[in-house]
Amino acid sequence: MKISGLFFLMLFCFSSCVSITEKPLPIYGYKEFDDLQENDTLYHTIPKWSFVNQYGEQVNSSFYEGEIYVVYFFFSHCPTICPAMTMNMVKLQQQTTALDIKFLSFTVDPKKDSSERLFWYQDAFGINGENWNLLTGNQNAIYSLGVNGFLVPNQEDALAPGGFLHSEKIMLIDSKGRIRGYYDGTDEDQVAVILNDISRLKQE
Repeated sequence: MKISGLFFLMLFCFSSCVSITEKPLPIYGYKEFDDLQENDTLYHTIPKWSFVNQYGEQVNSSFYEGEIYVVYFFFSHCPTICPAMTMNMVKLQQQTTALDIKFLSFTVDPKKDSSERLFWYQDAFGINGENWNLLTGNQNAIYSLGVNGFLVPNQEDALAPGGFLHSEKIMLIDSKGRIRGYYDGTDEDQVAVILNDISRLKQE
């Protein structure tokens, strides 16, 4: 009995010293299989896009190739969820200065949200524009990118507060352009979750 007890004690101590490897973050979106390469999965990736930022500069998807970034949809005169989402994104930006992470915001109301208006919004919320682009452009193109690229809804709706419906989700995109996380952008506690997931992506 003593030997058996000692054995299990040693086994427990050994197990405690072995670090538990976290599972990789999920990859969201449609999946296909490449018939030419056995067991090769083709994952959904964000399509190419090109819009104008808060400085009046043309910005396109090639700027984000090979980069980890977080993104959300908003509009500057949003009376409900957008301010909370933006403030949480700012907190995330302030805590990732050493991680080389980029940020993207797409307006769902480009008719009102000109580059000048987005520059005002940047100042109003204390956004650091060095690694954060707030983008405006063709409304149909932005909506299509949201639905077909980032897989989140957005649309004009006269009955919605501010006249627009859009997702409250913040999305985490990996260096291969794949969606790796959806988070409630209105929940401040999610900032820590995103930080942890960014660290996990950095280790992949």
